[in-house]
Amino acid sequence: MKFTISRDALLKPLNLVAGVVERRQTLPILANVLLVLDGDRLALTGTDLEVELVGRVKLASAGESGEITVPARKLADICKSLPEGSNIELAAGENKVTLKSGRSRFTLSTLPAREFPNVEDSMGTHQFTVKQGQLKRLIDRTGFAMAQQDVRYYLNGMLWEIKGRQLRVVATDGHRLAMCTLLEKVDTSDDTQVILPRKGVLELVRLLLEDDADIAIVIGSNHIRATTDDFTFTSKLVDGKFPDYQRVLPRSPDKIILGSRLEMRQAFTRAAILSNEKYRGVRLKLTDNSLDIVANNPEQEEAEEAVPVEYKGDSLEVGFNVGYLLDVLGVLSGEQVKLSLSDPNSSALLEESDSGDSLYVVMPMRL
Repeated sequence: MKFTISRDALLKPLNLVAGVVERRQTLPILANVLLVLDGDRLALTGTDLEVELVGRVKLASAGESGEITVPARKLADICKSLPEGSNIELAAGENKVTLKSGRSRFTLSTLPAREFPNVEDSMGTHQFTVKQGQLKRLIDRTGFAMAQQDVRYYLNGMLWEIKGRQLRVVATDGHRLAMCTLLEKVDTSDDTQVILPRKGVLELVRLLLEDDADIAIVIGSNHIRATTDDFTFTSKLVDGKFPDYQRVLPRSPDKIILGSRLEMRQAFTRAAILSNEKYRGVRLKLTDNSLDIVANNPEQEEAEEAVPVEYKGDSLEVGFNVGYLLDVLGVLSGEQVKLSLSDPNSSALLEESDSGDSLYVVMPMRL
């Protein structure tokens, strides 16, 4: 196997593929990236057995075809350190691969390509195509609410639901819930629900670089595959039952508050400075056309903010984790935000004031 490639053409797919490779590996081969050359087409594959990513590059001229695996991090670090615009010549020999660029020469150890694991190639049951920008919006608007290391493993991921040709993604960590629905219909007839693992979500969103380009999604019984012109991404699905998110949505909240998203966000940010660092609780006091935000901490320090809002009705006092509210205000767009409450023990429903595609639920705190 022998070929020449420009550093810049190799670096983009290599960085993304190497991102999938775990630093601490049980199997030595999983620390490697698989290089497969077929004429003038080079494919790079990285996997951790849960997520697999294949990047494809077209070479300026055909090389000697073959396949080999090389250490992913070392190869990426070498490419990064070479000057921009330089060419890399790669040649594979006995258990070694040699890289030459200008006056630099590197020899890396290799492992045989036949030992490289292949993530299952099963047939999908649901297929559809969306724009990369649409999918990125769905993930960006909900990803922050995924749990990180919850014992309820099905929360450490994101629900993808197709119902009546509508694609909806939902994430929750048990304290808050984020939901975003694609307004355009997708071209698949059957309904389904799958849970994408957290790592799969984070790797997939890194690939969505061209908003107007298509991405083809195939969902199988235990895998999901996403394909663009340059990449094929495959991830195992989480085997579990996602909670019924419809039950979490507050039923007919009667206290509707409309306020400036920017003003609220700034007021919460300032109040958060003096909130308890461990519990992050703030108290919201609602009166006619005013929302007061109060934060205390164990040092007896206090912050008070008054935000003008549109509200008529009974006064109400309720506590929330200020970090959760700031997360939501950070992803919402639009001038105004709509906050719906019913009583001091009920969840808050946040959304854009004009009909948006996203809904957020934040559980209250006892303060």
